[in-house]
Amino acid sequence: MKTSDWSRQVRRYAPADAHIPRKLGGGILKEVVEQDVLTGELLRYALAHINPLIFAGDNGWVLGYDNAHGYPHRRCMGRIMLDPQSSWEAIREKFETEWRQIAIDYMNGS
Repeated sequence: MKTSDWSRQVRRYAPADAHIPRKLGGGILKEVVEQDVLTGELLRYALAHINPLIFAGDNGWVLGYDNAHGYPHRRCMGRIMLDPQSSWEAIREKFETEWRQIAIDYMNGS
């Protein structure tokens, strides 16, 4: 085992689930990020907007970004699409914009 393999320090960020207010359609936001402390490399991430009132399939997974299957991808209402690797900040910003728009569309009956 190389030194870097066993001595890798990982910073994990996993805040408590955020509950979306009913006036925005309800649901839950989940977030997990793991990053190499020394290199800053984004090792693992997952963002999810879960709301079975908006989408009943896929366990209510309305929108999500993650790299859990060895490649970065976007899940939206049952469809999985390759999503080119971006910085964490870009992924987070894209997710934030999209889930809010989906919630607004839902509340407006779209």
